[in-house]
Amino acid sequence: MRHLIRAFLVALLLIVVAFFAFGWWSGAKVQRVADRPGETPAATSGSIDRSSARERGAQLGEKAAVAASQVTESIAEAAVTAKVKAKMALDDLVKARAIDVSTSGNTVTLSGTVSSAAERERAVRLARETDGVTRVVDELRVER
Repeated sequence: MRHLIRAFLVALLLIVVAFFAFGWWSGAKVQRVADRPGETPAATSGSIDRSSARERGAQLGEKAAVAASQVTESIAEAAVTAKVKAKMALDDLVKARAIDVSTSGNTVTLSGTVSSAAERERAVRLARETDGVTRVVDELRVER
């Protein structure tokens, strides 16, 4: 799973770099196309200042890096959530359907209703034993 995520992020980064490099080296010219036949285009300077193009490219590269980082974090959180839910689904004591699992960073929050204190303890223990989890917030309620 991690190899797939890494491959996706590398491909995304390569695409962003390719667009940036193409704009940089081509020295793109900006011209306005006439809206109607016979209309002349409005003021065309012929070219863009290279330093402003570089600055804009750098800004876009930064934004792409931030977005890629956020995507990576979201994918990692979803993977942790899926691991915890899978462990619970495979456990005979825990009713995984009744437990909501949400992940923020390395913190997993368990909420919902369980039928016993033993089920609650088991669900919390399964979450704590999952790779990538450093903290578990227990918001489970025991039915009475």
